[in-house]
Amino acid sequence: MIPGYKISSNKTDMDISIIHGYIASSYWAENIPLRTMTKAIDNSLCFGAFTEQGAQVGFARLVTDYATFAYLADVFVLEQHRGKGISKWLMKTIIQHPDLQGLRRIALATSDAHKLYEQFGFVPLASPNLFMELHQPNIYK
Repeated sequence: MIPGYKISSNKTDMDISIIHGYIASSYWAENIPLRTMTKAIDNSLCFGAFTEQGAQVGFARLVTDYATFAYLADVFVLEQHRGKGISKWLMKTIIQHPDLQGLRRIALATSDAHKLYEQFGFVPLASPNLFMELHQPNIYK
């Protein structure tokens, strides 16, 4: 725990305006439509970091079947709340969540947070030649 903050996986706690505002300006989903972001949240296991007053300051979501696989996406902590350990606490909460135990694989993509994820056991793909993707990076433009 971090004094003054809480983490919730209750979707009714999530502030879509904060989440969409951040993700729509991110390098990975720039200009994502609000409707698309809302649908993504509705179909994912979401985690939010909040002040004690309920203001959302961080977010992460997992696309998962709850049995074998999850994809971690859209992780952020607002800049003014960084440096307090919130991202580590968020990741620890995700990794320990009861619905995510026993998964064979949790995957993610990042261009700038490798050190954070390495602390939780994430490593580069052991066999990148096995993975393929249909990537449409400009879909929201």
